[in-house]
Order: sequence, then C-alpha cells, then structure tokens
Amino acid sequence: MIVRMGLLTRLPDLPIEQFRNHWRTVHGPLAARLPGLRAYHQNHIVDSAQLGISYPRGQWNIDGFSELWFDDREAMRRAIASEAYEPIAADADVFLSDTRVIVAEQQAVVPVPADAGPLIKRMSILTRTPNCDADRFRHEWWRVHAPMVQRFPHLVGYTQNLIVDRDAAPGASSARDSVPADGIVEMWFRDVEGLQAAFASAAARKAQAHAREFIGEITTFLVETHRIV
Repeated sequence: MIVRMGLLTRLPDLPIEQFRNHWRTVHGPLAARLPGLRAYHQNHIVDSAQLGISYPRGQWNIDGFSELWFDDREAMRRAIASEAYEPIAADADVFLSDTRVIVAEQQAVVPVPADAGPLIKRMSILTRTPNCDADRFRHEWWRVHAPMVQRFPHLVGYTQNLIVDRDAAPGASSARDSVPADGIVEMWFRDVEGLQAAFASAAARKAQAHAREFIGEITTFLVETHRIV
C-alpha cells in the first residue's frame, strides 16, 4: 500500500476556521468518492512550534496534511484520472492557494494500538543534508534511526513516510525542487508533557545526534486528525 500526501496552504484571506470547515465538510466528502481509495485522513495543523527539539526549521508554512491510501501506484493513478477527481480539483481553487503532493512508502515502526484512546499527533517534514543522497537517507532513516526512536519513553506510535515521488510544480527544475523534502514523520503521544519528556530523554539525545549526520532540517507541527474514510 502507498500513501498520497498533500501539503496544503489555504487562501491568504480565508480565516483558519473557514478553511478547516470547508476542507472537512465539503472537500473531504468529494475526495472520499475516489475509486480504489482505502483510507483518507485530514491532519489540521494546530501548532507550529518546534516542541521538544532544537533543530534548523525549514520554510514550510502550511495549514494541513492530507493522507490518501491506495493499494499501489496504479490504483492511485486510476483514481486521479477518474471523473471523480474533477470536482476535487475544481473545489481546491475555492479554499487553497497551494498544494504540494508527494507519494510515500510507509514504515510503521511503532504501530498505534487500536485501544490507545485519545492521543496527540506530531508531524514533521524532513530534508536531508546536501551531502546525503537519497539512498543514504533511506538507509540511515529506515534502518539506523528508526530503532533509536523506537526506544523513546512515552512514545505511543511512530510512522516514517519515505518520499518516493512528487507532483512537480510548473517551472520546477526537478521534481524534488517542487517539494524539497525527503520524509514525513508521524508521532503519537498521550499529551504534550509526554512528548516533551520523550525528547528530553537519553534515547532522544542519541537519536538527535545521529539525525544531524543526515538530516538538515526538521519542521514540526502538532495536528488534529479527522478520519474521513
């Protein structure tokens, strides 16, 4: 299974509550009609602080992350080429000023338990260092870094989204220029206190020391998740 993620920015004159309401109650039901869609979550950004870490932050100024799961890329392509996609694209112009789209392979390092109860969720956009190529980034993040984060106290869930494709923006010199990022992190905790305690731990200090070897920027957000499908 693959996930198609949108990094969404609302129109500059649209109040945040109107953006959230339109995305959830108008745009969401339209996207839910896509053929072959297995699941669809909206992650509404509620805080942009670098909670728990001291790390260079990228220039991302967005309002939400969409996540749409399909069996594979061919199923995703069929959905985007279907008639059901036309009203989705038309509606985007009503409330969005920009959408950056990526396709990711997911690794659920710490799956969220079904009975976990209320949680908070933090999402982070990662950009590799200039001297780290895509293959090395994948190895360091998936094979070396993941077990380090797995040891964080208070961690309830941890998923890595490795970016493997992008919808290139007009005028971009390469697909990566259109979305200058290499991974998106999803982490779940019981509360903000648990998040801060996790990142103050010895395990976190070790993981962050390793991160500086291959990650140049980490841009974090707290999100409120709505499960549409």
